[in-house]
Amino acid sequence: MPYDATKMEDWQIAEAAEENMPTSDEWRERLNLQKDEVMPCGRLCKLDFLKIIERLKDKPDGKYIEVTAITPTPLGEGKTTTTMGILEGMGKRGKNAGGCIRQPSGGPTMNIKGTAAGGGNALLIPMTEFSMGLTGDINDIMNAHNLAMVALTARMQHERNYDDEELAKRSRMRRLDIDPTRVEMGWIMDFCAQSLRNIVIGLGGRMDGYSMQSKFSIAVSSELMAMLSIVRDLADLRQRMDEITVAFDKKGNIVTTGDLGVGGAMTAWMRNTINPTLMCTVEYQPCMVHAGPFANIAVGQSSIIGDRIGLKMFDYHVTESGFAADIGFEKFWNVKCRFSGLKPHVSVLTTTIRALKMHGGGPKVVAGLPLPDSYTKEDLGLLEKGLPNMLHHINTIRTSEINPVVCINSFHTDTKEEIAMVRKAAEAAGARCAVSSHWANGGDGALELADAVMEACEDKPDFKFLYPTEMKLRERVDKIAKVVYGADGVSWTPDAEAKAKMLENDPKYDDYATMMVKTHLSLTHDPAIKGVPKGWTLPIRDVLIYSGAKFLCPCAGTISLMPGTSSDPAFRKVDIDTKTGKVQGLF
Repeated sequence: MPYDATKMEDWQIAEAAEENMPTSDEWRERLNLQKDEVMPCGRLCKLDFLKIIERLKDKPDGKYIEVTAITPTPLGEGKTTTTMGILEGMGKRGKNAGGCIRQPSGGPTMNIKGTAAGGGNALLIPMTEFSMGLTGDINDIMNAHNLAMVALTARMQHERNYDDEELAKRSRMRRLDIDPTRVEMGWIMDFCAQSLRNIVIGLGGRMDGYSMQSKFSIAVSSELMAMLSIVRDLADLRQRMDEITVAFDKKGNIVTTGDLGVGGAMTAWMRNTINPTLMCTVEYQPCMVHAGPFANIAVGQSSIIGDRIGLKMFDYHVTESGFAADIGFEKFWNVKCRFSGLKPHVSVLTTTIRALKMHGGGPKVVAGLPLPDSYTKEDLGLLEKGLPNMLHHINTIRTSEINPVVCINSFHTDTKEEIAMVRKAAEAAGARCAVSSHWANGGDGALELADAVMEACEDKPDFKFLYPTEMKLRERVDKIAKVVYGADGVSWTPDAEAKAKMLENDPKYDDYATMMVKTHLSLTHDPAIKGVPKGWTLPIRDVLIYSGAKFLCPCAGTISLMPGTSSDPAFRKVDIDTKTGKVQGLF
């Protein structure tokens, strides 16, 4: 029986479900894994990727399902809730289904309250572990990343203090002659700390480091996290670890982690991060958690590693893309699938009636105040005006030759007429459509959705990428802007265009992925513009280079890699029950 989600908070549902959560041994038996393939970590366990993928390498892959959404609104669309709902619905049908989602950052958890674990009866457990570090992957990434900065700053100090002969004797390495004004890398931590965005380090005497400007970013924005999400195995990670650009020398040449001799130690710190953590829904359907990269400067997906073993272990494997289809699905489609070699069977487009109304011009939503009547009462006119946003994303998915399934993530305020309008529009655009009440009813409420997804998995899509790898950077950006965003074209600042031309003329960058950077709150570069705007141009102001991840990131706006903590952060409510050891106030 599902829990009464109208009367219980998410943490109460999670706590009740966690009492009967499978143990590591029970998971091993249920998933037909070997004893040494499951590594217990408290109430959780990690899966030994290298051993599992080697043993199952000849087993045919299961069906590959991706979950995305319409353009986000403050009302929420529920991709993770839908991902959990699909798993639970398939579980009710007796199917061997599992999934993989991203690990959340501690920054938002301690700042703006939210679990990113779904909700109601479509929830991932255990919630406290999920929200507070899990099995340590982010900590390992922080140590590896910051070790590179330790190596860089120490090297700069020693090169200043010693002549070439003494330096060679002490370090057994050549002089790098690093330009202190062109240090690309900074430090990371997994909290939102605006006071660390721009700092000065090395104050004191000659033995206290190298004095220069530096910076901090949030841990999940690290290039190492981006790399974890797209590598195929440990060997791939090790190779990339030597190729990260940390700075430039005084002649303009790149200085890498390999030049600093630190790539091997960085990989050693991250050796355990390649193993996904196994969790489950409140109905005990397995779901891995692995990697947590930014969805704008990086791919915004859980890992290729998670998908590779999920497709071997499960008949149906579900993965989720960050943000809407213009960002999340586009990067899944043209970056993740290109890197992995995996081809999806279906994409699920999550939508809600009330979010579509906001895209139709509905009134602003203010946190803490009741929702305007437009969102809680029938308004077919407003809904009809918002449908083009859903139709735009359907067309984006269909451009890849996949026929999507539209999931109407239902609320009790939705009317039959509103649901019928959305269904009719989705089906007319060539998509299947299913109504799902997984939040309220768990797997029982997701049966229609699960059936539609399984039916779609039997289609034989002729999956194709939006552009060939031979296409130059500016042509790729133009095509993404026109086909995926609906822009009339692209404008480049002189500096950005000069940089793009330089990159296009250097064959070293031919195999780099095009990782677009823009707001997730609009199809455009302007977060305030909803719906499907017409007659606009996408401005590109810069191109970021991530040489370890092999990303070129055209930027259609400014981006902060270190969020700020709000005036009323969530950590004020968090405490510990000293008798039970349970965390309180986290949710």
